[in-house]
Amino acid sequence: MHSRDEEYLRIAFAAARSARHKGNHPFGAVLVDDLGNILLEAENAVVTTGDCTAHAETALIKAASMKYDRQFLTRCTIYASTEPCPMCAGAIFWANIGRVVYGLSEEGLYALTGDAAGEVLYLPCREILGKGNKVVEVVGPLLEDEARQVHAGFWIA
Repeated sequence: MHSRDEEYLRIAFAAARSARHKGNHPFGAVLVDDLGNILLEAENAVVTTGDCTAHAETALIKAASMKYDRQFLTRCTIYASTEPCPMCAGAIFWANIGRVVYGLSEEGLYALTGDAAGEVLYLPCREILGKGNKVVEVVGPLLEDEARQVHAGFWIA
């Protein structure tokens, strides 16, 4: 764990709260370079856009891919309020982002959501990223109690 991981995770939690306030699912993400500069922030927009791929991480990666080259992204960290789903983990891999830090675990999320989550793929990001031919560091769960608070009362089946 790096010294400022918790600080950046809390920014991702704020993005998740913002998504929830706008009527979306409570997920947020932040991209930080190796010097600690916040480059981009994104939030989930699945409900308001009708785009099932509009997860916070995929939105962030789409913007990052258009703005930064792959060699630079290797030195960056994505902070996700909740463990990236399989789709987002794949996008992180293909974007060449070198490090992932997340708050709430997949298991913790599904314990909260119950049937309200709909269809789920039970596949932790660590397993997906561990199958690649390059190293992507994965750190988490961290600050799980704080991460869980963002979801409190949201997922009602």
